[in-house]
Amino acid sequence: MTDREENIEFPLRPLIWMGNSRKNIRDFPTEVRLSVGYALQLVQAGETPLEAKLFKGVGSGVYEIVKRYDTDTYRAVYAVKIGETIYVLHAFQKKSKTGIKTSQSDIDLIKKRYQDAVIKEKQK
Repeated sequence: MTDREENIEFPLRPLIWMGNSRKNIRDFPTEVRLSVGYALQLVQAGETPLEAKLFKGVGSGVYEIVKRYDTDTYRAVYAVKIGETIYVLHAFQKKSKTGIKTSQSDIDLIKKRYQDAVIKEKQK
Protein backbone atom coordinates (compact mmCIF):
# COMPACT_ATOMS: atom_id res chain seq x y z
CA MET A 1 0.00 0.00 0.00
CA THR A 2 1.35 3.45 -0.86
CA ASP A 3 1.32 6.49 1.41
CA ARG A 4 -1.38 7.95 -0.76
CA GLU A 5 -3.69 4.95 -0.25
CA GLU A 6 -3.20 5.04 3.51
CA ASN A 7 -4.40 8.63 3.71
CA ILE A 8 -7.67 8.14 1.88
CA GLU A 9 -10.49 9.76 3.81
CA PHE A 10 -14.12 8.95 3.28
CA PRO A 11 -16.66 11.75 3.53
CA LEU A 12 -18.91 11.69 6.55
CA ARG A 13 -22.61 11.19 5.97
CA PRO A 14 -24.65 14.28 6.81
CA LEU A 15 -26.34 14.37 10.19
CA ILE A 16 -29.63 16.13 11.03
CA TRP A 17 -30.82 16.75 14.58
CA MET A 18 -34.57 16.33 14.99
CA GLY A 19 -36.44 18.48 17.50
CA ASN A 20 -34.43 19.29 20.61
CA SER A 21 -32.12 16.26 20.37
CA ARG A 22 -28.99 18.39 19.92
CA LYS A 23 -29.83 20.62 22.87
CA ASN A 24 -30.53 17.56 25.00
CA ILE A 25 -27.14 16.03 24.18
CA ARG A 26 -25.46 19.34 25.03
CA ASP A 27 -27.09 19.07 28.46
CA PHE A 28 -25.63 15.59 29.10
CA PRO A 29 -22.61 15.37 31.44
CA THR A 30 -19.38 16.13 29.54
CA GLU A 31 -18.12 12.53 29.58
CA VAL A 32 -21.44 11.23 28.19
CA ARG A 33 -21.70 14.03 25.61
CA LEU A 34 -18.21 13.34 24.26
CA SER A 35 -18.82 9.59 24.12
CA VAL A 36 -22.16 9.97 22.30
CA GLY A 37 -20.59 12.51 19.93
CA TYR A 38 -17.78 10.12 19.07
CA ALA A 39 -20.26 7.27 18.52
CA LEU A 40 -22.33 9.45 16.16
CA GLN A 41 -19.18 10.37 14.25
CA LEU A 42 -18.46 6.66 13.78
CA VAL A 43 -22.01 6.26 12.43
CA GLN A 44 -21.39 9.12 9.99
CA ALA A 45 -18.25 7.30 8.84
CA GLY A 46 -20.31 4.19 8.08
CA GLU A 47 -19.42 2.19 11.17
CA THR A 48 -21.58 0.79 13.96
CA PRO A 49 -20.42 1.77 17.46
CA LEU A 50 -20.01 -1.08 19.95
CA GLU A 51 -22.57 0.51 22.25
CA ALA A 52 -25.26 0.80 19.53
CA LYS A 53 -28.29 -1.47 19.82
CA LEU A 54 -31.21 -1.92 17.47
CA PHE A 55 -34.22 0.10 18.64
CA LYS A 56 -37.21 -2.02 17.68
CA GLY A 57 -40.74 -0.94 16.86
CA VAL A 58 -40.07 2.36 15.10
CA GLY A 59 -38.67 1.67 11.65
CA SER A 60 -35.88 0.04 9.75
CA GLY A 61 -32.35 1.03 10.72
CA VAL A 62 -33.14 2.75 14.03
CA TYR A 63 -30.50 2.34 16.75
CA GLU A 64 -29.88 3.66 20.22
CA ILE A 65 -26.68 4.49 22.02
CA VAL A 66 -26.95 3.81 25.75
CA LYS A 67 -24.50 5.41 28.18
CA ARG A 68 -24.47 4.90 31.92
CA TYR A 69 -22.96 7.62 34.06
CA ASP A 70 -22.96 7.50 37.86
CA THR A 71 -26.45 6.21 38.64
CA ASP A 72 -28.10 7.64 35.50
CA THR A 73 -28.66 6.31 31.99
CA TYR A 74 -28.56 8.48 28.86
CA ARG A 75 -29.81 7.50 25.43
CA ALA A 76 -29.50 8.84 21.89
CA VAL A 77 -31.71 7.31 19.19
CA TYR A 78 -30.80 7.69 15.53
CA ALA A 79 -31.88 6.41 12.11
CA VAL A 80 -29.44 5.32 9.40
CA LYS A 81 -31.70 4.09 6.60
CA ILE A 82 -33.50 7.28 5.60
CA GLY A 83 -31.58 8.22 2.47
CA GLU A 84 -27.91 9.01 3.00
CA THR A 85 -28.52 11.19 6.05
CA ILE A 86 -28.20 10.18 9.69
CA TYR A 87 -31.17 11.50 11.67
CA VAL A 88 -30.76 11.89 15.44
CA LEU A 89 -34.35 11.38 16.51
CA HIS A 90 -34.17 11.82 20.28
CA ALA A 91 -31.70 12.17 23.14
CA PHE A 92 -32.80 11.83 26.73
CA GLN A 93 -31.97 10.81 30.26
CA LYS A 94 -33.91 7.73 31.29
CA LYS A 95 -36.16 8.75 34.16
CA SER A 96 -37.24 5.39 35.57
CA LYS A 97 -34.91 3.99 38.18
CA THR A 98 -36.20 0.44 37.66
CA GLY A 99 -36.31 -1.66 34.53
CA ILE A 100 -34.77 -1.02 31.14
CA LYS A 101 -37.93 -0.21 29.25
CA THR A 102 -38.16 3.13 27.42
CA SER A 103 -41.20 5.19 28.46
CA GLN A 104 -44.16 5.23 26.08
CA SER A 105 -43.94 9.03 25.74
CA ASP A 106 -40.32 8.73 24.56
CA ILE A 107 -41.27 5.94 22.13
CA ASP A 108 -44.14 8.04 20.74
CA LEU A 109 -41.81 11.01 20.25
CA ILE A 110 -39.22 8.82 18.50
CA LYS A 111 -41.91 7.42 16.16
CA LYS A 112 -43.17 10.93 15.35
CA ARG A 113 -39.68 12.23 14.62
CA TYR A 114 -38.93 9.16 12.48
CA GLN A 115 -42.02 9.91 10.38
CA ASP A 116 -41.01 13.58 10.18
CA ALA A 117 -37.50 12.55 9.05
CA VAL A 118 -38.95 10.34 6.28
CA ILE A 119 -41.06 13.28 5.07
CA LYS A 120 -38.06 15.64 5.28
CA GLU A 121 -35.96 13.22 3.22
CA LYS A 122 -38.64 12.95 0.52
CA GLN A 123 -38.78 16.74 0.22
CA LYS A 124 -35.07 17.01 -0.64
